[in-house]
Formats: sequence, structure tokens, C-alpha cells
Amino acid sequence: MHKPLRIAALAAACAVTGAALYGAGAATAGQSTANSTHEPYNIGLLVKDIDTYYGTTLDANGVYQASTSSQYAKDLAKLDAAARKQIDKSARKALKKHDKPAVVFDIDDTLLLSLDYEKKTNYTYNATTWADYVNKADRPAVFGSPELVRYAESKGVEVFYNSGLSEAQRSAAVENLKKIGADVNLDADHVFLKDKANPPSYLSACATPGAWTCTTVQYKSGTRKHIEQDLGYDIVANFGDQYSDLDGGYADRTYKLPNPTYFVS
Repeated sequence: MHKPLRIAALAAACAVTGAALYGAGAATAGQSTANSTHEPYNIGLLVKDIDTYYGTTLDANGVYQASTSSQYAKDLAKLDAAARKQIDKSARKALKKHDKPAVVFDIDDTLLLSLDYEKKTNYTYNATTWADYVNKADRPAVFGSPELVRYAESKGVEVFYNSGLSEAQRSAAVENLKKIGADVNLDADHVFLKDKANPPSYLSACATPGAWTCTTVQYKSGTRKHIEQDLGYDIVANFGDQYSDLDGGYADRTYKLPNPTYFVS
């Protein structure tokens, strides 16, 4: 995707003024300053907070990277540990009952980190520059996510991807996922992307050929419903960096990854 509703570091970061809230997913989806009667958060200070949280550094190739010793990395490690325990337990229980357990991953800033794009565009979104960035297929991994994908597969759990990237970006997304080591089930039956020209029938309530009105929640929850009700899987865990990746049901557990750089309703 890049997320259609993008609110620069700025308003997006208004979901939290510091890193601490993000690790536990404590920031709420409804936070806004739209009708605030007090002075808004200072953008410069918010950007500094974001850089501190990620431990942002510019590498030798001129790419902004997150630090493995940052609070961001620590929060991801805690989430990863909890998810592994839950996946292991859920998988054993499901397989014992002859059910088909599955996990679902968002892609942008859940598996592939877009920090470099955010920094270089000053936390603003442009469809053309975003498409160029995605098509380079060179984003680094979100810490721990490729390993979590492979861990789920090793436990007999089917891996699916549910992304707002467009169908035209499929080859770049698959290539990038392979580069970071998330090379599991990257076929069209497991990687669900937005196809506005020919939307699937299970989204017919909000999408017909050439007429897409699905919200992010409708699209993503509708896809999960398809995985469960039509394909026969039990989604034991759903991972995303936005609440809209997770809302709408059709998952036993949801995991909100930290992302203080933008917000998608």
C-alpha cells in the first residue's frame, strides 16, 4: 500500500509523543488533534522523538536505517517473543484438532521497513515517489519479521500476506520479500494485494471492476474472512503496523507493530 491516508510524522506521530507507548500497543486508534484547543505538538521535536525511537542512522550507502539497539528493536523483540509462544501453542492445538492454522502479515512496515522513504520525503506521501521506492525492491526487513514468518511455517502454520500494495507492485513486493528472507508462500494464492481493476468476488460489497470503495478495514477484514470461510483456515495471528490492518475480526489474536511515522484509518 502506501497508505492512502497519510498524516506526516507530525499528525501521525500525534498517536504518541514518545516511543514508550508503542511497544505495548498502548496508543489508541482514535487519537487526533483535529479539534484541539491547545497548541499542537511541535513537529521538530516529534521528528527528534521518532529518530531517537528508531535509533536512526545514515549508513555508508546513504540509506536511513533503524538501530538494532533502539527502543524500536526492543519493542519488536518483545512482540516477537510473545507471538512465537502464541503461534506454537495455537498451532499444536489446531493441528491436534485437524484444523488448518494460518497467520496473516501486512507488508509495509510490518515486514519491509520504509524508514528511509519517510526520512527523505520529510514524512509526506506522493504516489509517484512511493511507487518508485517500492519498485526498487530494496527495503530492509523489519527486525525479526522474516524470522517470524519462517517460524510460523516451521510449526505447520500456513502463511498469508494481506497488503494494500497494488497488483502492479506484486513482482517488486515478492522480490523484496525474498531478499529479506521471508521467502514463504509468495505465490498469488497467498499474497493478497489490491486489484482495483479486477477485484475478487468476496469484496463485491465494496468493490466491482473499476469501482473500488473499500476502506482499509473492509479490504483487509474481507480478505481474512475469505481465508477463513472460503479457504478453510483458522487465522491464529494477524500482524500489522496499523490498527486498520487488524480491525474487523477474523483472527484469534492481533499484533500491532510500532509505527510512529504515519496513520491509516
